Amino acid sequence: MTSGSLQTVTQIFGEFIDQFPPDHDSLELTFTPSSRPIKQRWRNNRLSAHFVADYLSSFLPVDEQDASSEKRIKQSKGAVSYVANELLENAIKFTDDTSSYKVKFGIHFIEEIDVIAVIFATNYAKSETANKLHEFIKELLSSDDPNELYLQQLEKNAETDSETSGLGLLTMINDYSAKIGWRFETIPDSLDSILVTTVAQIIV
Repeated sequence: MTSGSLQTVTQIFGEFIDQFPPDHDSLELTFTPSSRPIKQRWRNNRLSAHFVADYLSSFLPVDEQDASSEKRIKQSKGAVSYVANELLENAIKFTDDTSSYKVKFGIHFIEEIDVIAVIFATNYAKSETANKLHEFIKELLSSDDPNELYLQQLEKNAETDSETSGLGLLTMINDYSAKIGWRFETIPDSLDSILVTTVAQIIV
């Protein structure tokens, strides 16, 4: 795709997925980041995450006579709610609110041997913000031990007395065995911003 002499540049990192079976089920929501202050959005983000998690439950087999079935649904909803909330909060927090583009957020379901929930969030980030994420991704992908990296991030957080990004992503990997991927796209008509899509796959 080109616009004059400018061209869209796409970079893929990690286990990114955007090709789905034509008959799969999905749910997508959109948000306008500039419509209200970010602090007022946290409650709505949690509600959206829980809504997606509740939506998930309709795709899981339920056996009312099997106690483990109910336990599985509860655990799956908890995992989806956490991952969805983290992705949406990051997308809203780090979006370029001067941009006219909306944040997209949702979930896809793939039924293979297991039911896989593919949760995604897309936002336009300022180039500086996207570059910081890119640096963290390189560190994550080169690490042999996500648990050790998590501890290192906690130490950085304590030393700088500031919020360190990446802890939520590492928790997804360490606690929920999530497979995470990213797509970075430079858009010809918005050179100061980069379209970032984060995708997390979890078995439910």
